[in-house]
Amino acid sequence: MRVLVVEDEPDLRRLVAEVLVEAEYAVDIAADGEQGLQKALDSPYDAIVLDLMLPKLDGWKVMQALRKVKSTPVLILSARDAVGDRVHGLDLGADDYLVKPFERTELLARLRALIRRAAGQSLSQLFVGDLQIDLRSKQVALAGETVALTSREYALLEYLALHCGRVISRTELYDHLFDEGDNTLSNLLDVHVSNLRKKLGPELIETRRGQGYVIPE
Repeated sequence: MRVLVVEDEPDLRRLVAEVLVEAEYAVDIAADGEQGLQKALDSPYDAIVLDLMLPKLDGWKVMQALRKVKSTPVLILSARDAVGDRVHGLDLGADDYLVKPFERTELLARLRALIRRAAGQSLSQLFVGDLQIDLRSKQVALAGETVALTSREYALLEYLALHCGRVISRTELYDHLFDEGDNTLSNLLDVHVSNLRKKLGPELIETRRGQGYVIPE
């Protein structure tokens, strides 16, 4: 999953990005509101972590402009803790509001919930036949036996499973699994799909020629 962090304070921006990368998200960053809005409009993020007190364009205005065009899940992360600020942020279209300082585990839990809901899922456990995917621990089990996946294999499986039944194009997969600085060769996607089939069964992921990949419902 790909997340945009819009935060002007360098140390905090780096900290949030590190927390997300450790949790195996693909992460892009922006240091001001104008840059953040442009990236949010240009790329299909799974979620955005947005500060409010930003230079050039504050978080309120970023939210207003973004919601005219996109419904990307937004978590406001701000030191402004007044009830009025939280209400205003939610009314402008934010999906959640977390006050600084924050706990790492809560930030990750709130992001997982936003991404699940955006995909129409309410639970942290996904089931596809005998396959069980734990979105919280990022563990996968087949017929009750844990299967070891690389971080990239898991990310691919999670995205396809969250959108089970829908054909996902190669372009969409790259947009959601890799950050803007990733220069991974395109044929590696085929390698990851092949590895998942070897580990989880050849029928799990179908290739639709000229369209993409799908986990059938």
